[in-house]
Amino acid sequence: MARVSRSSAPRLLYALCSSASRSPAASLLGGAFQLRHLSSGNAAAAEKEPWWKESMERLRNIGISAHIDSGKTTLTERILYYTGRIHEIHEVRGRDGVGAKMDSMDLEREKGITIQSAATYCSWKDYKINIIDTPGHVDFTIEVERALRVLDGAILVLCSVGGVQSQSITVDRQMRRYEVPRLAFINKLDRMGADPWKVLNQARSKLRHHSAGMQVPIGLEDDFKGLVDLVQLKAYYFHGSNGEKVVTEEVPADMEALVAEKRRELIETVSEVDDKLAEAFLGDEIISAADLEEAVRRATVAQKFIPVFMGSAFKNKGVQPLLDGVISYLPCPIEVSNYALDQTKNEDKVELLGSPDGPLVALAFKLEEGRFGQLTYLRIYEGVIRKGDFIINVNTGKKIKVPRLVRMHSNEMEDIQEAHAGQIVAVFGVDCASGDTFTDGSVRYTMTSMNVPEPVMSLAVHPVSKDSGGQFSKALNRFQKEDPTFRVGLDPESGQTIISGMGELHLDIYVERIRREYKVDASVGKPRVNFRETVTQRADFDYLHKKQTGGQGQYGRVIGYIEPLPAGSPTKFEFENMLVGQAIPSNFIPAIEKGFKEAANSGALIGHPVENLRVVLTDGAAHAVDSSELAFKLASIYAFRQCYAASRPVILEPVMLVELKVPTEFQGAVAGDINKRKGVIVGNDQEGDDSVITAHVPLNNMFGYSTALRSMTQGKGEFTMEYKEHSPVSHDVQTQLINTYKGNKEAE
Repeated sequence: MARVSRSSAPRLLYALCSSASRSPAASLLGGAFQLRHLSSGNAAAAEKEPWWKESMERLRNIGISAHIDSGKTTLTERILYYTGRIHEIHEVRGRDGVGAKMDSMDLEREKGITIQSAATYCSWKDYKINIIDTPGHVDFTIEVERALRVLDGAILVLCSVGGVQSQSITVDRQMRRYEVPRLAFINKLDRMGADPWKVLNQARSKLRHHSAGMQVPIGLEDDFKGLVDLVQLKAYYFHGSNGEKVVTEEVPADMEALVAEKRRELIETVSEVDDKLAEAFLGDEIISAADLEEAVRRATVAQKFIPVFMGSAFKNKGVQPLLDGVISYLPCPIEVSNYALDQTKNEDKVELLGSPDGPLVALAFKLEEGRFGQLTYLRIYEGVIRKGDFIINVNTGKKIKVPRLVRMHSNEMEDIQEAHAGQIVAVFGVDCASGDTFTDGSVRYTMTSMNVPEPVMSLAVHPVSKDSGGQFSKALNRFQKEDPTFRVGLDPESGQTIISGMGELHLDIYVERIRREYKVDASVGKPRVNFRETVTQRADFDYLHKKQTGGQGQYGRVIGYIEPLPAGSPTKFEFENMLVGQAIPSNFIPAIEKGFKEAANSGALIGHPVENLRVVLTDGAAHAVDSSELAFKLASIYAFRQCYAASRPVILEPVMLVELKVPTEFQGAVAGDINKRKGVIVGNDQEGDDSVITAHVPLNNMFGYSTALRSMTQGKGEFTMEYKEHSPVSHDVQTQLINTYKGNKEAE
């Protein structure tokens, strides 16, 4: 499938000819250029095109995602083999014990699964393709989302027997959220019971894909021989020991009627979303392969259409046409709009052009502990990064030198001197956290907002043996850097280490990784929910703190009121100084604010932080000798405690947005159970034979829910849960929580 050039005027890269006018970054692209001869009429038009345009058009950043065991890693292995990156094929769980290239961890090879995402790159027909094997799980939202953030396109792999499975739906939803254009690949056509057309219809009904087949298989199951391309109307057969020889022939005579019908269906589906093709189709014109290919590309890049490819990665059939499809239909970096947030202008959106001429903007989307220290994966959105350059981490403001720049191939690396916009590279020895943005200092952009979802669940952990404390804290520090949703803190009352995260599974995985990777056995306490407290009405305070001992005493008086912040305010705590005159010298005001902040860290009801609070200072008194910062800080702490009860405080609990997918026959039992857990059902949809229930349920009532759901639905139900908001608890729950807290206090 030859790629159709989108601009009709041939282009000359004058940058290669005139070394004087050559941009300094042009040198790194030298190898990727082809000189084109021009007629004099087009020369002026071509002169205006920047030097990097063609190189960027020959670049693709893609991810491969799917349900467990649909064949993601096997497909990646074949892609690497056909593009010449590896010279022999090894299977996942292979008999030879080598294991697939992208599964580089020992644990992955043992179990035959992919645990962490890996990155690699390859070349196909003069195009460079960066591939990221993305992880699938919803508990690691941030990891999955950051992987999808840096991709321009994706391949969704579906199994021709299993069809659209639960994880396919989750992955597809994430791709839709990040507006990633995608191709679908129906794999395993050699298996018993393979039916690609059934899977295609499932994708239309369950995933609401606007899609059509780009190919028709020649035979299925054991008779699967090759594919007919519906755009070019050619049949492809795959010969050779590993299917590396692609033989092109005419369409078999017995399939012509089916091929004509499927091609008409493809044209009809695309013309529904592409006006140019619709005109030709309605005018009964003959649609050429080039017109159809251009229309499919336009519709795919605009995310209105999903082309469906077919094959069997294990039997080495259909992978090369899929690679052609990636090049023909998925966007290059400059066709995708990427936005940065300008920190100097209150996080205003700025569109990045993706040109190597602009200022450097790069996002660190993944960290790994390598043999040589921390390895940081970067996606460059704009500008050029060179070995030895100084770059600035916008999140911390630190200036860092780039000591070593590499391109990754699973767990191997290749040193490079420089890299430009659109590429995915890795750097060594740069101290940063996942999600940090790097620039060359001329702009202050961040690629992701600084808002990371608040953790919703905490566990107390401590190492079993006293000797392993050092390794234990090293592990926690590393995981905190890699994953912004994982937090570590100390409980001031009990002195225990508390880890917080996005759910039970999230924390279990980290405890397991501490055991595996750092050989530290950790014992885990009972899960704790992160409650909050807030005030519901205004309450006045007037407190005098006076203490006279020998020498300088303490004197401070604060007068004012506390009140709840209005709904939707950006901050959780606000302090306002409305003093008139010099009743309190201005150098004591910060101490008063600090005192109130400290007091708000633990409310009087159950000792959890107080949120949505506004403190207003209206008056006070000071003593010329005895007043000090400490006196005013203590005065404000006691003032807060004095008026807190009068402000009718309530306890807030984290409420989760729970989405359940259960077969319809279990709908009644599941809905009843949610009501029992004090949940509110907000939506109930029908998807095929399944019911999709959306509910808001307090996290405190969701512990052990996965086991309960499995037993209610014979293991067929599944659920995803994400944090929605903190909302007030009912009166009886509040009384119960306060009594438990008091009981624990007395017991101590």
